Amino acid sequence: MNKTDSVEFGKMHTNKLLLISLAMLGAMTTWFSMTAVLPTLIDLWDLSSSEISYITIMVNFGFIVGSLVSAFMNLPDRIQPHILCFWSAMLAGISTILIAILAENLVVALVFRFCTGVALSGVYGPGLKLVSTWFQLRRGTAMGVVVGALTIGSAGPHLFKGFGFSSWELVVLTTGVCSILSGTLLLFVKVGPFPLPVGTFDPNAIPRAFKNQKVRLANFGYFGHMWELYAMWSWFGLFLTESFRTSGMNDSSSAASLVTFIVIGSGLLGAWFGGVFADRIGREQVTLWSLGISGTIALFIGFFFGSSPWIVSIFGVIWGISIIADSAQFSALLTEHTDQRYVGSTLTIQLAIGYVLTIIVIFLVPFVESIFGWKFTFLILLPGPILGFISMLRLHRLKKNEKMDSIYEVK
Repeated sequence: MNKTDSVEFGKMHTNKLLLISLAMLGAMTTWFSMTAVLPTLIDLWDLSSSEISYITIMVNFGFIVGSLVSAFMNLPDRIQPHILCFWSAMLAGISTILIAILAENLVVALVFRFCTGVALSGVYGPGLKLVSTWFQLRRGTAMGVVVGALTIGSAGPHLFKGFGFSSWELVVLTTGVCSILSGTLLLFVKVGPFPLPVGTFDPNAIPRAFKNQKVRLANFGYFGHMWELYAMWSWFGLFLTESFRTSGMNDSSSAASLVTFIVIGSGLLGAWFGGVFADRIGREQVTLWSLGISGTIALFIGFFFGSSPWIVSIFGVIWGISIIADSAQFSALLTEHTDQRYVGSTLTIQLAIGYVLTIIVIFLVPFVESIFGWKFTFLILLPGPILGFISMLRLHRLKKNEKMDSIYEVK
């Protein structure tokens, strides 16, 4: 590690990375707070399969709306990222707490879930931008750590439920409090030593970014990744619960919640090591390995439904690690190839489009399961990693050819 690398991973930088990661972790517990308690809500509110989907979809929809408005107005590039993240985490926490206090039916819950999604749009993209101002040479590793923290946060509600929290309201309330407390950490993190240029309001900034072929391919890779990721995170817990029950396991609900936390939370290792290897061997190579492995698990894990809980859990952990290992690298690629004045807006619009796709596939999963059963349901996730793999392979070859051309020019 050279001197610059050592400086980047010095005590101050490490502390800032820890604070940002903890803040992201706490805020993201609100995303799947109600997904973790779905078995309880299904019985309590007599939910249909489509209504079950709405609980997760409404957060994604709010995130999309918030992201589009934010990106169009270039808010992530006009407001200091730590300030935007702080207030957004506060709003996410408050709206989630209000669900636990006021929601007596699905309609009320969905309104507040939408508000939570809007708020989280001001956490995710700006948070990644904030990290990029603290790390330059090891940006992939740093972003991998933050995305790993986001993964743990997403899995957090399953852990709360698995530990036997007495009611669904307590699970939801706890996640809201976590978001508020973690958001305050961002007040101790300001823009780092590698600040990005401040953008002005420019509605053409996003269309202009998509004219860049490298930006387009990185986005297409991310979109394929997202087609698979959130559907897996949203429905794996229910898949596991039903699989454990079919296998004859006693107390399958609590066991499935704990295993689901481990499966999704294991993504911390994937995101972390994915970032380390991306900085060493290249971001495109890491995404290719990640998409290839996760796509393979999506192809065959359903055929083990109802078999040994150990086998299903092990495959689940492999899936949980591989499915998120590439996530931070798509964002890192954008920070490297897009107009530096509008990194925040470009990241935000990338996330917005990705989450549009998640709404479609999250809604499709219970519909397909009702017709074909869990054995074949996850097959609808396969187009994502396949198309993502093709896009990243093209980007890898494009950059390789450019590198060869530059060598020939020097000669």
